[in-house]
Parts: sequence; C-alpha cells; structure tokens
Amino acid sequence: MDEVTVVVAHSERATLRVGDVFLKVDADPARIDVEVEAMALAPVPTPKVLWHKPPVLAIAAVPGTALGRLGEPSTASPAAWAAAGAAIRRLHDAPSPLRRGRAGRTIDEWAAELDGECEWLVTNGVLPAGLVARNRQVAEAALRPWAPVFTHGDLQIAHVFVDGDEITGIIDWSEAGHGDALLDLAVLTLGHEKHLGDVVAGYGADVDLDVIRGWWSLRSLLVVRWLVEHGFDPFAPGCEIDVLRSRL
Repeated sequence: MDEVTVVVAHSERATLRVGDVFLKVDADPARIDVEVEAMALAPVPTPKVLWHKPPVLAIAAVPGTALGRLGEPSTASPAAWAAAGAAIRRLHDAPSPLRRGRAGRTIDEWAAELDGECEWLVTNGVLPAGLVARNRQVAEAALRPWAPVFTHGDLQIAHVFVDGDEITGIIDWSEAGHGDALLDLAVLTLGHEKHLGDVVAGYGADVDLDVIRGWWSLRSLLVVRWLVEHGFDPFAPGCEIDVLRSRL
C-alpha cells in the first residue's frame, strides 16, 4: 500500500499525497471549484483532475520537480526560469475567467489590508516600525491602475514544476481569476530576485521593476501574521522577513 504523506495542513486546507495522487481538502468548497475551472481554461500544463467531489479534489502528480523553494537557492537553469516567464505570458494573454481572482482586488482593498497588517506588525512588536514603514513606502508602487488578465493569483516558486528547461505543470489554482499580471511575476520571484531578469526575458514584455519590488514588499507584509498563526516561519533565512530587510 502506498504511504500517505501530508504535504501541507492547516485550518483552511490540507493536501495529502498517496502514490501519484494528491488529495486536496478545502474548508471552502468554492476554492476547489475555482481551481477546477482555472485548470480547464489555462493554456499551460496543469495537473490532471482525477475526480472532484467538494470539498475534495483528486489530481495526478505532475512530472518533474519544483522550480525551487522560498528560502533555498534554486538549482533550475536560467532557461527554466525563462520558460516559466513564457508560460506566465501565455496565461496572461489567454481569455480570462469572469471571476475576480486574488490578484484582482482593488487598490483600496489592498491598501486597507496593508495598513491593517502594518499596524498589527508594529503594535505587536513583530517587526521594527522603521522596517515596516520603509516597506509600506515601497509597496505603494504596486497600488496603481492595471489592466485585468488571467492570473494564477498564488504563483509561488514551489507551484511551478520543471523537467530540465521545460515547464511540466503549474499547480494550486484556487486563487485564479482576472487580476494584475505583475503580481504573478512578483510572487514567482519573491526571494529569488537574481532570477527576475530570466523570467522577464521569457515573459517577453516590458515590465515595471519598481512595481515588482512593490509587490514583493506588499505580499511579504501581508502574509507575516498568517504564516505565524498557521505554524510557518517567515523569519527563516531567505523568507519573507529577509525580503523585507532587503528593501532597506
């Protein structure tokens, strides 16, 4: 019998692996519906849906290995990073779902959440006020008008799989929908700034790097509390706190 491996588990969702099958259990069944729809529409490699019975989704493992991990050096080639950029461009050029994704929140919504998290970080002594203020300033670059495109919404480096220089699959589409293209590029390269040039080259379009840096700061500020409360460590080397410190 195949061993059951817990890939990730917290109060919102859990993912189990049994052999070459992943079982995703979500407290919000709507996120599973979003994921199934997005994978069907996305013009990039995605996992094969084996069956779908909310709140559970069963998908097949994709071949290859993750492009990298936050907090660890990526061993993927520059060509693989460029291929990731090209895949993201295909996604952004495709017809977008009508549903607004995580990357589609309004400027006011982002700003309100950002201000609340910054206050929490300082009030609770999690981070120095100067570090928070500097990154809040950098984050302003991301809060600008944008044209909606088909976005993944949570395009972490660990969600992109490669075999050699080819993209074999992009996973975890529960935040997908129309939104800001540059958030996808920023999330992919968070903590891996040296690979941004390869991604942009593969993407093949002009990219405002100040906006990317703004999203790095904004996303990092927003997720610290969630990570701490769900048993993750944003203070680990190369992770979110180091991303914030790099803006000083």
